[in-house]
Amino acid sequence: MGHSRFSDRKVVVALALLCCLLWGSSYPAIKTGYAWFGIARNDIPAQLVFAGWRFLGAGLILLAWAAATRKAIWGLGFGAGRQLVGLGLAQTTLQYVFFYVGLAHTTGVKGSIMNATGTFFSVLLAHWVYHNDRLSHAKLCGCLVGFAGVMVVNLGRGTLDLDFTLLGEGFVVIAAFVLAAASIYGKQVSQRMDSVVMTGWQLGIGGAALLAIGWGLGGSLRGFTWGSSVLLVYLALLSSAAFSLWSILLKHNRVSQVTVFNFTVPIFGAALSALFLGEALWEWKNLLALVLVCGGIWLVTRDAASPTK
Repeated sequence: MGHSRFSDRKVVVALALLCCLLWGSSYPAIKTGYAWFGIARNDIPAQLVFAGWRFLGAGLILLAWAAATRKAIWGLGFGAGRQLVGLGLAQTTLQYVFFYVGLAHTTGVKGSIMNATGTFFSVLLAHWVYHNDRLSHAKLCGCLVGFAGVMVVNLGRGTLDLDFTLLGEGFVVIAAFVLAAASIYGKQVSQRMDSVVMTGWQLGIGGAALLAIGWGLGGSLRGFTWGSSVLLVYLALLSSAAFSLWSILLKHNRVSQVTVFNFTVPIFGAALSALFLGEALWEWKNLLALVLVCGGIWLVTRDAASPTK
């Protein structure tokens, strides 16, 4: 791995936690954006326009950075272009249609916990796709513990009641599954092109498609103020910055040393949603769900440490 400063343990811990903090902050930021832009929970076209501007902006930021660091962003060939369009439509467009609509119909605390199921979907899908990434007892146990946490957070007031809706929590889980599946395809595509260029294009293409769909359905984004504009720029920057730092860490360290920090994303997401949105976090079911989900993520990512990594 070399002796890069990005291999220094303190640097890895600090930057990995920063990435997870940025990703966790997106939950209250999106919910706040809905309020500041006056987007109603049932106004799906406006939600898609909001998402489209964010990811188109994030893609352009990454492509500009790639060009500034003398990476080829043009002339990638027809085959690569077709792969980028497919990846953009799946990993950005399709995923965030479900995510943005789902988050409009649930709380930031529950959304951050539900979206963490993506880690478990990735483990389960990898078992069927990769011969060297089979399910182990620790991974299976981690998945079961994590999904138990998801069940707990959706308990209603009665013992057997489930506070779960398809448009809310259901769509957030579907978004997590789409991301897990698309990421496996993205890993194959990244073997043949620079990861920053690949992500820049797929975010940009996916964001443009979200905009087109939102506009086609009659959506628009109104209510631009300094505050709402800065919030939109922040959402674009957090996507591009977190990805860039994460990819650098993965380049200079074993995958398992970096991904083990994923368990902090739902912690940051839930805590920041409680802090900025005034949502309930200190309910027993939310805290128990956080412990179970984070414990499950820790189990499956800790088990990923192997000589092949």
